[in-house]
Formats: sequence, C-alpha cells, structure tokens
Amino acid sequence: MNNLILIFPEIFISLSLMILLIFGVFKKKSENLVYNFTILILLALLALVVNLISTNKTFLFNESYISDELSTFMKILIIVSGIFVMMSSYKYLKLINILKIEYPILLMSSILGMMVMISSNDLIVFYLGLEIQAMSLYVLASFNRDNLLSTESGTKYFVLNALSSGLLLYGCSLIYGFSETTNFNLISSNNINTINYGITFGLVFILVGLAFKISAVPFHMWAPDVYHGSPTSVTLFFTILPKIAALTVLIRFLYIAFGNLIEQWQLIIIFLSIASMIFGAVAAIGQKNIKRLAAYSSIGHMGYVLAGLATGTNQGIHSSIIYITIYAAMNIALFSCILMLKRDNKYYENIDDLSGLSKNHPLLSLCLLIILFSLAGIPPLAGFFAKFYIFMAVIEKSMYALAIIGLLSTVIAAFYYLRIIKIIYFDPQKEKYDTDHHISLKISLFLSTLFILLYFIYPSELTNIVSKINII
Repeated sequence: MNNLILIFPEIFISLSLMILLIFGVFKKKSENLVYNFTILILLALLALVVNLISTNKTFLFNESYISDELSTFMKILIIVSGIFVMMSSYKYLKLINILKIEYPILLMSSILGMMVMISSNDLIVFYLGLEIQAMSLYVLASFNRDNLLSTESGTKYFVLNALSSGLLLYGCSLIYGFSETTNFNLISSNNINTINYGITFGLVFILVGLAFKISAVPFHMWAPDVYHGSPTSVTLFFTILPKIAALTVLIRFLYIAFGNLIEQWQLIIIFLSIASMIFGAVAAIGQKNIKRLAAYSSIGHMGYVLAGLATGTNQGIHSSIIYITIYAAMNIALFSCILMLKRDNKYYENIDDLSGLSKNHPLLSLCLLIILFSLAGIPPLAGFFAKFYIFMAVIEKSMYALAIIGLLSTVIAAFYYLRIIKIIYFDPQKEKYDTDHHISLKISLFLSTLFILLYFIYPSELTNIVSKINII
C-alpha cells in the first residue's frame, strides 16, 4: 500500500482534470478561473513529486511501472516546463481569442500521458502513456480553428504521428512475439547475447516511432510545418515537453530492455544524431519565420541529445539529460521573447520583424542576444556547457568522428543565430512594439534568461543532481 503513494501525482492530476472539466462545463465564462486553477494544480503536482524524491528504485503493478531518480527528475522537468508554458501563454491566448476551458485541460492531459511514459517499464504502459499524450496534442495543434495554417498543422501532425504510432505498435508486437514479454527487465534477461531478427526488426520499428516523436532526421518532416502553423504557445509546448518524455523512454528502452544488444542499436542512434545535427544546422539558414527556424534548431539540438545516448555510458546519459534541461530553459526564454513581439494586438513572427529591435527595446534585445548566443553554444552561457558535456562524453568513448561532425554543425548553426543578432542590432529600426505584457510573461523571460546567464557560476549543482541517476 505504501508503494501506491508513488503514483499519487498521477491520481491527483487525473482527478483534477475531471473536476476542472465538470467545473468548466457547468460554469459559464470560467476560462480565466480554469486557467489559473491549472497553474495552481501544476504547482501542487510539483510539490507532490518533489516530496516523493527517493533514492530507492521501486516497481509497481508487476514491475510495469517504475519510480526512480530518472523518473522523478524528468517529471519535475516536465511540470516546471509546463508551468512556464502556462505563464507565458495567457495574454497570447486571450488576444487571439482561443482562451477556452479546453486548452489548459488538454495541456494537463498531455502532461499526465508524459508522466505515465516517464515511469513506464513495460511496452504496454509506455504505449498507453504515449497515446494519452498524443490525443491531446492532436487537438492542441489545430486549436486555432479559424486559422488555416493551424488546422493544416493539426491534420499533418495527426496523420504523420498516427503513422509513427502504428510503426511503434508493430515494433512492440514483434518484440512481444519473439521475447514473450513486454516488460523491459524481462526482455533484457530473455535476450542475453542472442541475435534474433524478429527482435532486431521490432527494435528498429520502435526507434523509428520514437525518432518521429523527437523529430530526428529523417523522420522530421512534420516538425517545421506543425511548429509554424500551431499557435505560438502550443509550438513552445511541442518544442520541449514531448521531447523530454520521449528521451526518457529512449533511455529506458535502449539501456534497460536492450542494454545487452548495444551493437544492434548504437549505429542507428549515431546515424540519427549525425543526420539531425547536420540537417538542423544547414536547413535553418534560409528560414524567414522564427517558429520554422525554431523547428530546424530543435532538430539540430535533438542530434546532440542522441549523440550523448549513442555513447552507451552513464556519462553519456547524464550529458543528454543536462542538455535537454538547458535546452528547455533556452526555448522558454526564446518563445517568451517571440510572444512579446506584438503591435496593436497583432503578433509578428518573421525574422525581418526583429529589424533594429535594439533601438526601441534594448532590454528585450539584450535577452534575445543572451538566448541566441546560448543556443549557438558560446561560453560562458548555459548552452556552451550543454554541448561541452555532450562532447566530453563522446570523446571519452573515442567517438572522434561524431565529435568533429557535432563541432562543425555547431559552427554552421552559429551563423544563423549571429545573423538574427545582426538584424536586431544593425538593421534599420521598425515601428515600436507594444510593452503592455502580462506580468507572468515577464517573469518567465526573466527567470529563464537569468538561468542561462548565471548557470556558469554553479554548473556543478545540476551535474550533481543528474549524476545520481544510474541506469547501467
């Protein structure tokens, strides 16, 4: 019974969802209340998860559900990111007239799915969590129904991700058929030092499905269009939270279920990593829309995360977790800036709209400068440390080619980040943007930028927390 306390956060968020939905349906014009209550529920959820921090690895429900340091850390990261997304989005949703009760409820529902994914130690539980998450995201992508781009992005996301979910399910059924179990621990013990083509194919199909979810090349084709067409607050959600959940599943799947078959999947992960890094750096150069650029930037960043996973070491896993944490902070900061680019209650998303921003908005320009330098990996900002840990893990494993390609793609990516800085500081100024931003958006930008800027003072704090996560 004591162990059931470990799933109390999931029970709490499920009950909260039901109560909010009933409240929102029966009380007219309750959008603001539901939205504020959702933030409070997420804060309470964060407190619950933090309270359950334990060094013990505990299994529930016949070892299909796991509570350990990895699941706790990733849940905290997901909830904190979710709170920041909610804080940043309020004014934007209100102005474009899509602040409805369904929005925060769908957001919370997808967070519930992600929490189930993070703690899954079984293919069925993982797939259940994935579908809870995906069903909410399909609706969120096309939430702005009056906008043609939004409905198009929702359709594309639904079709392509339904395809990836189908491939993933097929991979799960193959693994179940040949290993006679869906439990990660049992899959590992049933396949010690054996090469079975059925299991290999199952492994490949699941990796393809998960590569879709994190938009790794060559399964990235949905990301630019969906990021561009979705409401900006939804794009922010897409860039961070599903990737954290998918990364956690990848770690468990590769290192627990198939840790003894590293030679079967290592080359696949290396290929995905190299292709994502190069493509993300090159394809972003010609982009004119900030959200499309963020999509290609996200593809490139996922390449670095996968490079850490490809090492097959605890150090590599730690570097990938640190990278995704810093990446989350950088994206929250970047999109907070994008959500401030409004004039006469109209939002601007083109890179040219940043022209001469420094003349009228020096503080916003300074924040953007810090964020873009960090994304480019320039020391001493947080983005530099994220890449540094990845390269250290890769070089430690003597994977020099991967490190060199990663370094070259960083240099290429720096070009388009520096181009935006040039536009902000040296191009002719445009009309002044509105400054009546919601206080929560300002707080979100301030805290995330401060983290990026001051991370170098105590980099060991995050490293010490992550180093307690031992998978291998």
